[in-house]
Amino acid sequence: MKMHSKVALLATALALSACSSVGAGEYGFSAYSLVGVRRVSVGDGKLSVVAPRPWNRHRAFFFEDVRAVEDWTQNGPYLDGITFVTGLKNGKSLIRQRRTTSQQVPVFRSNMTPPEVAAMIESLYRVKGGTVDFRTLSLQPRPFLGANGFQLDYEHLDNDELWRRGRVVGAVINGELYMILFDAAKLHYYEAELPDFEAVVASAQLRA
Repeated sequence: MKMHSKVALLATALALSACSSVGAGEYGFSAYSLVGVRRVSVGDGKLSVVAPRPWNRHRAFFFEDVRAVEDWTQNGPYLDGITFVTGLKNGKSLIRQRRTTSQQVPVFRSNMTPPEVAAMIESLYRVKGGTVDFRTLSLQPRPFLGANGFQLDYEHLDNDELWRRGRVVGAVINGELYMILFDAAKLHYYEAELPDFEAVVASAQLRA
């Protein structure tokens, strides 16, 4: 492929709000702002983190509980993304979906176990993300925000024929769901940016 064709393809990909970033949704409207290397509040402000280098905040629209979800990207949502879920309440969904739609992403329930949260995430990718193959690599306990949380590792093939890999660290605290999700193209981007994700997770603090 000629260089100008590659550049055009990449520019198109970065302009689209693709499903590799969970919060990007299916509508494609977004705005970006730079996140510097300092402590910042994310989502509805209940959680704050520090990134080890600048990232781009991607404010998505059409969430059912928009204040509880926020997206970041380093190279565009087609290639990588970090999504923050900050205190998703019982009975709320990660995304807006019509009640009449035949395939539904389950809503969050405050008594969900880690396997049930993992199943909800898989459903999100399959129903809204165009995922044709989703593979859970591991699900294990992991402390998060001072609580007994979990870590989910997975990979998925979307209808664009690109394999992506992801990691979710989360916990249910006071009946609300807190998660930080990292999803990136399996080739190069996942391994390259996993240290950033781990630094963000390690820095996470709940608002006093």
